[in-house]
Amino acid sequence: MAQNALKDSLKTPLYDLHVELGGKMVPFAGYAMPVQYAAGIVREHQHTREAIGIFDVSHMGQMLVSGEGVAEALEALLPIDVAGLGINQQCYSVLTTESGGILDDLIVTRWSENEFFLVVNAATSAGDLEHLQNHLRGCDIRVLGQRALLAVQGPKAGELIGELAPDTRALTFMHGVHTKLFDHDCYITRSGYTGEDGFEISVADTAVEAVTRELLKDPRTAMIGLGARDTLRLEAGLCLYGNDMDRTTSPIEAGLQWSIARSRHAGGDKTGGFLGAETVFSQMEEGVSRKRVGFTVVGKVPVRAGADVIDEAGNIVGKVTSGGFGPTLGASIGMAYLDRGYEKVGTDLYALVRGKQVAITVAKTPFVPQRYYRG
Repeated sequence: MAQNALKDSLKTPLYDLHVELGGKMVPFAGYAMPVQYAAGIVREHQHTREAIGIFDVSHMGQMLVSGEGVAEALEALLPIDVAGLGINQQCYSVLTTESGGILDDLIVTRWSENEFFLVVNAATSAGDLEHLQNHLRGCDIRVLGQRALLAVQGPKAGELIGELAPDTRALTFMHGVHTKLFDHDCYITRSGYTGEDGFEISVADTAVEAVTRELLKDPRTAMIGLGARDTLRLEAGLCLYGNDMDRTTSPIEAGLQWSIARSRHAGGDKTGGFLGAETVFSQMEEGVSRKRVGFTVVGKVPVRAGADVIDEAGNIVGKVTSGGFGPTLGASIGMAYLDRGYEKVGTDLYALVRGKQVAITVAKTPFVPQRYYRG
């Protein structure tokens, strides 16, 4: 079954390079992607924390939305101050539904006065496109299908990319620049999904293999698979769409209230105006019946997504959405939605793993301090 799924999967422009480098390919979000290479997930994770990891994220959707008044139009779909973004400044956001759920999470970057670059999740990109087309009448929405995306992450990423593209040295977290890398036009942002300093590089699909091979010549770099990408983002306390949030969860339940710009809050300069705003504001004021939290595991048994969480009396009070071993911590960690009253840091509970109770403790996230470069 897995082999058939892999056979039917789409391929990124780096597929042949992954195979050449010994990547173990698996189906992910409709694409054949490397879960790990010969070094293994733990070593790849550690290498990214210590030096530079290179990730193929070309499966992500890239779109360009433009037109007169596009900033204001996007504010009807996104609870951020789109119009307030400076040129080459980006912002994390969520596409909300009419009921206040999360259709997707994405990164929005202003390229010019009336031009915005969007990076969306692979599995939801078709639905996102339809959603944008249905609501952004009069705006031009272009899928950048001939673009690839690389993530270059780790504490030495700033040194390397700064050497290769000097105009990136001045970039701080969540800012970008149009530049050249090995004579190829690209757009580089100082951002990523690991909690480390790093960059994401949008480049033509015909050029990405050449760029990647050049980057891999540097002894500080190593190719990293999906396995370590997941453990890194989990340690950083970052959500994975489809696991830690979806249409049935709101930004407030997901612990993403910070992603709603203050100007869009009730009483702000641009109060509401986005889909589901009434529900979101109600939850901000009255609280929610469940909340996403982090937890640590007592012992080394991994607690995976889907496990029920129970209290001392055996009552089911939540469900695990992400979990696994955190190599930096040397401990098992995870995230879960817990019923109201159980979300306080330090609360002791149990996860049910193969019918056995595994002790867990609600913990503050991120588990590992984020090290974004803010100047």
